[in-house]
Amino acid sequence: MENKVQEIIEKQVLTVAKAVEDKIDDQIAALDKLDLDDIEVLRERRLQQMKKMAEKRSRWIALGHGDYSEIFSEKDFFSIVKASDRVVCHFYRENWPCKVVDKHLGILAKQHIETRFIKIQAEKSPFLAEKLKIVVLPTIALIKNAKVDDYVVGFDELGGTDDFSTEELEERLGKAQVIFFEGESSLKPPSKAPTRNVRQGANSQDSDSE
Repeated sequence: MENKVQEIIEKQVLTVAKAVEDKIDDQIAALDKLDLDDIEVLRERRLQQMKKMAEKRSRWIALGHGDYSEIFSEKDFFSIVKASDRVVCHFYRENWPCKVVDKHLGILAKQHIETRFIKIQAEKSPFLAEKLKIVVLPTIALIKNAKVDDYVVGFDELGGTDDFSTEELEERLGKAQVIFFEGESSLKPPSKAPTRNVRQGANSQDSDSE
């Protein structure tokens, strides 16, 4: 019986290996068929992609991406979520749990320049707190395209303790697709919180759409 199981496993392994080899052979064959014109087209396409990404980075930096900054008015909040496609906003008060979140978001803001990271004092933002139903602090609102798409409330999703790692919070933000995260495709998307539109007024500023 064990020999038969072993034989089946070996056949499966060989089948997978053969499929991988065939795929590599096809890729090599495709490269072999490329002439100089094809290579030049690929090179030009890559250069255009790099140029486009450099322009995006410049625009993101101009919008304040790359830093974790505090805003002091609800008006600033609406301006920011209109201007940036992806915003992580920490609703905080002066306490230890919120300082823990500050530490991690400060690190992630520098690592994920594609997203704007901000904080706002909940008790001084009563309209926002009521509109977005902010009750527990800290609460991190995850905003995409000017809509609150998801929340991280307290530390329950981060192990229920304040000694969670920056990587754990990064993974949670990656699940919500509010940052570009390498492990994103293999992660199960979280259940979405009710979407609330946070745009004010009909005229929006230019955004950093993909």
